Amino acid sequence: MRYDSIIFDMDGTLWDAVDSYAAIWNKTLHDCAVEREPVTRRELIALMGKPLKVIASILVPGLDGPALDAFFAQLEANDLEMMPRLGGRLYPGVEDTLRELSGSGIPLYLVSNCGPEGLPMFMDYTGLRPYFRDWLSYGSTGCDKDVNIRTLVERYNLEKPLYVGDTVGDLRSTRRAGASFAWASYGFGLDFNPSEADIVLAAFTDLPAAVRD
Repeated sequence: MRYDSIIFDMDGTLWDAVDSYAAIWNKTLHDCAVEREPVTRRELIALMGKPLKVIASILVPGLDGPALDAFFAQLEANDLEMMPRLGGRLYPGVEDTLRELSGSGIPLYLVSNCGPEGLPMFMDYTGLRPYFRDWLSYGSTGCDKDVNIRTLVERYNLEKPLYVGDTVGDLRSTRRAGASFAWASYGFGLDFNPSEADIVLAAFTDLPAAVRD
């Protein structure tokens, strides 16, 4: 194996749950009486991978202070209630590929900029929890993605980690963490230069062969 570990992004890499996120945002807009047009799939795709505070500054820029805190609290409550029902759609071959990689002995991890319950809910909804050794998110640590990647690297003494993600932000975080990067070209990444990635994946199922070459 070219790498001793693989760390995965969630949204745009393992699954597409954007329609569910839009439903949660729009329920929260209604609950908090925020006047704006409904949040669209296109808007959210352009913001995938960014921390929640950055997303909120773009989608609801008029909220701050206690009003923003109340909005975040309602958003989290709606997320906890709705995501276990709505879930998302795994990209083709994700479970079989994770099973193959895990069976080969390479440890698998998750690092995402989602909320504190995002990764556990993802694993429970999809049944993929057995394949991952550990996971960290912005919501659970309060740290940016590069810091969370480095935390896993140090915690497990990883020497040749590969991060799999789909956005320019994922690439930059990976480089700051000193890891290699595989670009999930089928995901949500916009304006991405493929030459900047160590591996380009046309499909998730390309990963086992790519890490063996």
